[in-house]
Parts: sequence; C-alpha cells; structure tokens
Amino acid sequence: MAFPVTQIRSDFPILSQKVNNKPLVYFDNAATTQKPLAVINRISDYYKTENSNVHRGNHYLSQIASDHFENARKYVAGFINATSEKEIIFTKGTTDSINLVASTIAEWVKPNDNIIITAMEHHSNLVPWQQLCIKQKANLKVVPIDYDGNLDMDAMKKMITPSTKLLAVTHISNVLGTINPIKEIVNIAHKHGVPVLVDGAQALAHISVDVNNLDCDFYTFSAHKAYGPMGMGVLYGKSVWLEQLPPYQYGGEMIKNVTFEKTTFNNIPYKYEAGTPDVAGALGLETALNYIKKIGINNIREYEDQLLAYATEKITEIDGVRIVGKAKDKTAVLSFVINGIHPYDLGTLLDQMGVAVRTGTHCAQPLMEYFGVSGTIRTSFGLYNTQQEVDVFIDALKKAVNMLS
Repeated sequence: MAFPVTQIRSDFPILSQKVNNKPLVYFDNAATTQKPLAVINRISDYYKTENSNVHRGNHYLSQIASDHFENARKYVAGFINATSEKEIIFTKGTTDSINLVASTIAEWVKPNDNIIITAMEHHSNLVPWQQLCIKQKANLKVVPIDYDGNLDMDAMKKMITPSTKLLAVTHISNVLGTINPIKEIVNIAHKHGVPVLVDGAQALAHISVDVNNLDCDFYTFSAHKAYGPMGMGVLYGKSVWLEQLPPYQYGGEMIKNVTFEKTTFNNIPYKYEAGTPDVAGALGLETALNYIKKIGINNIREYEDQLLAYATEKITEIDGVRIVGKAKDKTAVLSFVINGIHPYDLGTLLDQMGVAVRTGTHCAQPLMEYFGVSGTIRTSFGLYNTQQEVDVFIDALKKAVNMLS
C-alpha cells in the first residue's frame, strides 16, 4: 500500500499556509516537528474539560487528570517497551533528562575517573558531561568518527577502562543522520560494567525504539521532535539505577514525609518529578505517539528513507555540493555545504522562496570543526514531507546558488 502522505498532511494545518507568498516547504523537522490536529485538540480538550493538579486532590477533576496523566506514562512505557511505567520520568525534554542523570551520578564520579561521549554529540549530550568532569576533576573521552560519519568502534573499545563511569551516545546524529549501533555499544560497555545513556531525541519519530532490546540503562527523548508539544520529555531509566540515584530537584510531589529535621523521598518515578507536572504535555505526548503508532514506525522509516535517497540523488546534481554525513546506516537528515557560499545566505534565500531549512552548527560545534566547516545547511524530513517538496527545494536551491555565485 502506498504511504498515505496526502491524508497525513491534512492532519497538520500549519502546512497549508504560505510563506512569502509561496507554499510552505517545512524541512526543519530535526529542530522540531509540526503537530497534528489530534495533539492540538487533546491539549485543548484537557484545558477545557479536565484541568486540575494531579495526585493531590480527591475531587473529580483531580482524579480524572491524575488517571489520564498516569495512563500517558503507561503508554510511553509500552511504546518504548520499558519493563514498567515506574521507569518513565517526565521531564522538560532531552536536555533536562540528560542533566538529571549528570547531576545525580556526580557523587559517583571521582578524580581521574572518566566519562565517554562521541564526536557527533549534540551540545546537550556533551556540555553536561564536560562540566561534570571539570567539577569532579574527571576526564572526558571522545570517541572519534570517520569522514563518512561512522563511529570508530575499535577506538571506543580501547577507551573503556575500570575508571569509566558512563558512556553517553546519540542514537541518531542530528547533523549527520547516522544511526549508531546502540545494541552493540551497550553490549561492549556492559562487559566492562559501564552503564550507557542514549540521546534518543532524533530517533523516536523515525525508527523503532525498544529499550529492553537495546538494554541501555538510560534513554532520553523530547515530545516536540516526535509530533508532540514543546516542554515535555522523557527519561527512561532502569529501575536498578533510578532506585539508587538521589533526587534531582526538591519540593512537592517528590516527598513521602517532611519534618523540619528530615525529609523522606517518594518512590520512583515521583522521586524525580518535583512540583506540578506538565499534564497537558504528557497527554499531548501520548497522543503524538499514538499517531505514530497508527501509521506504523516501520512504514514511516521506509518512506523517509525513500525521501532521503531521492533528495540525496537530486542534490548531488548541483555543482560544488558537499554532503556532510554519508554513513551507510542513516535516515531523515541531509546536511551539506556548497563551495564558496555561506550556509546562512543560502538559508535566507530559501526562506524567501518558502523553504524552511536549518543553517549553522546545529548545536554540534566540535563536529563542525572536525569537518572543517563553519556550519551546514540541514534538511530534515518528517512523515508529512513529499517528493514534490523535494523538487521545490532543489529548484529553489539552484536559484539561490545562481544568485550567490
């Protein structure tokens, strides 16, 4: 059966608008995805008919909101195949989730210990570990990549020592589109007793994620990268870790008992959810994941891979194009530069023609330095994009190149 992209596009009202009198072509999905009506309506309905603080009231609205909030947690757990909904912590997003882990493991990291990351990490999975190492006088090790954007697995194996406290790696690079071999990485790390945190921000909307199969210790993602609302994210953590780690923040909800002398903390997941949660965000996330599930993540990946292959073929017809990131196993992202033309200038002209792309370092400045560029133009695809939009983009790009040459 053909992928129902026309029907899907009708669910996203924002796509029907014009930009600079041109039909919008939205190729900035790695930054954030647009939201289907189902998500917009679910959030609206919550505020219209269910709005109440959760877990703290015995009145009707509080009970309804609490039930729906916890059902959303269960749905997320099922979507990523977590063992229990207790392993799902609601956060503000991937960045918040990673900082939670970095903060809570700090007391375990001693001088001369090390944490391993990779050369393709987003700043959100680099800076927290860098700062933790500085504070604890530990060492940050960086797994190199080759020029196609593949991890040097042999180098990674050699970096792991008895002093390695954690390995943090992105599932899919937001710049290169590289899909890293997470299961293999986890197997290697676990042989040495090293836990693994995976930045799944770019993965959840594009490939199947099964945390039990991956066997990772932590997995993080943001709702807004998967057709859900901004300001909502998830930290999955194995219970064995979440039970051991201390709280991240303090306040209401995360406590069992409080006196002026002592506080007893709540059980997981509530131990990590201080204050009033984003109930509407959780319901929006649940709705977004259900939207993905109905279409089928494997169908989405196959369709997006076709778009990527088509766009890659077309863009190589333009003189001076250099694609940044050519890993064999990649998806959804096409980053490139054009000789003699600054990415920002190209992005500005493309916007004038209704095409939304991202330009710059994409919060991966060390990666840009490795490839010897100041930044790239990044096109990133979602389930509502079309081959016709790729054609519009290529035509606009050719015009922009001619204007700037």
